[in-house]
Amino acid sequence: MKEMRRPSIDEYFLKIALVVAERATCRRHHVGAVAAKNKHILSTGYNGAAAGVKDCLELGCLRDELNIPSGTRHEICRGIHAEQNAIIQASLHGVSLEGATLYCTHSPCILCAKMLANARIRRFVTFGKYADDAFIGLFKEAGIEFDLQPRPPSGIMSLD
Repeated sequence: MKEMRRPSIDEYFLKIALVVAERATCRRHHVGAVAAKNKHILSTGYNGAAAGVKDCLELGCLRDELNIPSGTRHEICRGIHAEQNAIIQASLHGVSLEGATLYCTHSPCILCAKMLANARIRRFVTFGKYADDAFIGLFKEAGIEFDLQPRPPSGIMSLD
């Protein structure tokens, strides 16, 4: 009999974050985020322009046009980060993220790290590294556990 392996909870939510990232409208990075607590999804977010406005897929990347390196000058970007959108979606629907885990395809920039601290996220799980490591000290001070895991396999595990 073939041995079956179920993905761990962390692997499960990281795979969902990968699917969420497919909705991103950024030309540089496709980032997805899933906020979960007690094995339930609270909110999701992906990076892209504000709702109802033209995005980078339609207009082109302003940061590329201005030759701005990744991890710098966030204010130039049209996009809202995946973590920010997960926080915004939770607030729009009256959902508290306090004590939740955020699963994300990339580690956070310092701006997102500050927002996650104020949203009282307890844990941040990722497999990808972003160009900005400034979040590490803030997470330690705020008591947010950071967990860097291997990238989950992209395929669906067969049950037969």
